[in-house]
Amino acid sequence: MEQKPYDLITVLGPTASGKTRFAVQLADRLGAEIISGDSRQVYRRMDIGTGKDLDDYRIGGRSVPYHLIDIAEPGTKYNVFEYQRDFLEAYGDIRRRGRKAVLCGGTGLYIESVLRAYRLSPVPQNPELRERLSDKSLEELTALLATYKSLHNTTDVDTAQRAIRAIEIEEYYRQTPLDRRPFPKIESLTLGVDVSREVRRERISQRLCKRLAEGMTAEVERLLAEGIKPEDLIYYGLEYKYVTLYVTGQISLEEMAAQLEIAIHQFAKRQMTWFRGMERRGTPILWIKLGEDLDETLRLNPGLAEKLF
Repeated sequence: MEQKPYDLITVLGPTASGKTRFAVQLADRLGAEIISGDSRQVYRRMDIGTGKDLDDYRIGGRSVPYHLIDIAEPGTKYNVFEYQRDFLEAYGDIRRRGRKAVLCGGTGLYIESVLRAYRLSPVPQNPELRERLSDKSLEELTALLATYKSLHNTTDVDTAQRAIRAIEIEEYYRQTPLDRRPFPKIESLTLGVDVSREVRRERISQRLCKRLAEGMTAEVERLLAEGIKPEDLIYYGLEYKYVTLYVTGQISLEEMAAQLEIAIHQFAKRQMTWFRGMERRGTPILWIKLGEDLDETLRLNPGLAEKLF
């Protein structure tokens, strides 16, 4: 049998695109294991708001192994440097056992840092810079971040705290020679889930209603009861930002639901912008339509089966 010229299959797409369900079906067919490429699913006990949907990793009574989910404590600031380290450890373990790996997620920076073998260094805090930026609005910080040419995940920058951290990282890389930590070049077949804007918006709205009904507010209340600071949850953005604002009495239930839905739609748009940028920066992405199951997906995308199997 002809040896495929790639070491990894990557499945990426915006939130609510169905990428996880497809990746699990594919991994099950290939006898592969999933490596998550999601910047928030790394946190333990942050389940509903991050959309872990761990039941999706069971198919036909079988469990598809997954990695890099539930590996960090809430309140900590996991970053791309740590992700590269943990990815290599998981990927190496999978390959040493003779298994294949499927990278699946929607955090563009994490995925691109692996596919393009970026060499990154841990970035310390800069108290002077933080103090200088502390009185700026999110809009002002976002505009400032856009002036940098280095790589940073603008997809997830939806709070002032995250924007300041992003600028801190960019400023560090501007002034500090990078630690040339070796990172292997991994050949990947990269599949992007192509879903229309209308369908994506409908799914986002439906999923938000489902998450609220499943107890997303109670999840945030439990995290706060553990002693996690509200500002630390707000830092994670999206569901944790707006639900925390609601739970702490800063906005009403109606404001929370309305503002969160808008924020998630904006987030999905930023994800797609990042993925298109990946293509311009040299990462080939094969965009595919998803069916109800793997076999229908293969029928909808002529030639895909030959690339995968």
